[in-house]
Amino acid sequence: MRFRLELDRVIFLPAGAPPHKPGRVISSAAHRLAMLRLAVGDDPFFEISTMDLDRPGWSYTADSLKLIKDRLGDHIELYFLMGQDSLRDFPTWYQPGAIAGLARLGVALRPGVNVNVEDIELRIPEARNRIELVPIPLIGVSATDIRASVRSGGPFRFQVLPTVADYIQEHQLYREGNSTETQSR
Repeated sequence: MRFRLELDRVIFLPAGAPPHKPGRVISSAAHRLAMLRLAVGDDPFFEISTMDLDRPGWSYTADSLKLIKDRLGDHIELYFLMGQDSLRDFPTWYQPGAIAGLARLGVALRPGVNVNVEDIELRIPEARNRIELVPIPLIGVSATDIRASVRSGGPFRFQVLPTVADYIQEHQLYREGNSTETQSR
């Protein structure tokens, strides 16, 4: 998506306390950050911010974008990158109008997902003319599917980078009763 949207860089922002997963078991922040570092590697166009991991409370996109915009300045045009399935649910997010006002929405097309952009724009007027659908190679892989495959003992190594697969194996992530995963608030 970086190339297609002609972005100077992509900042990955792992959630500290994801508000859409209350009461669900999630991997610890340390494991999620370690896997992200392995996936990003030394790509000069990618960086990782621990902003949401470092602050207390729920990790709301609107709050994070406001902090980033304040830090980088108004002269920078932000894009918030998401999958088409996230765009479908976007009207239910915390302050979706603020998100669309702070950043254009770069939306990766997902297999089997259809979203009516006009409907999103009607429900969130700030999103009008700020949604860019980005055709990328359609790969039917999701984090949920990967975790389920690991949990069931199924194949998953072809769905993630080898270094990330090794990390999952080494730390026995996503297994039933794994003590390295934490309960979300």
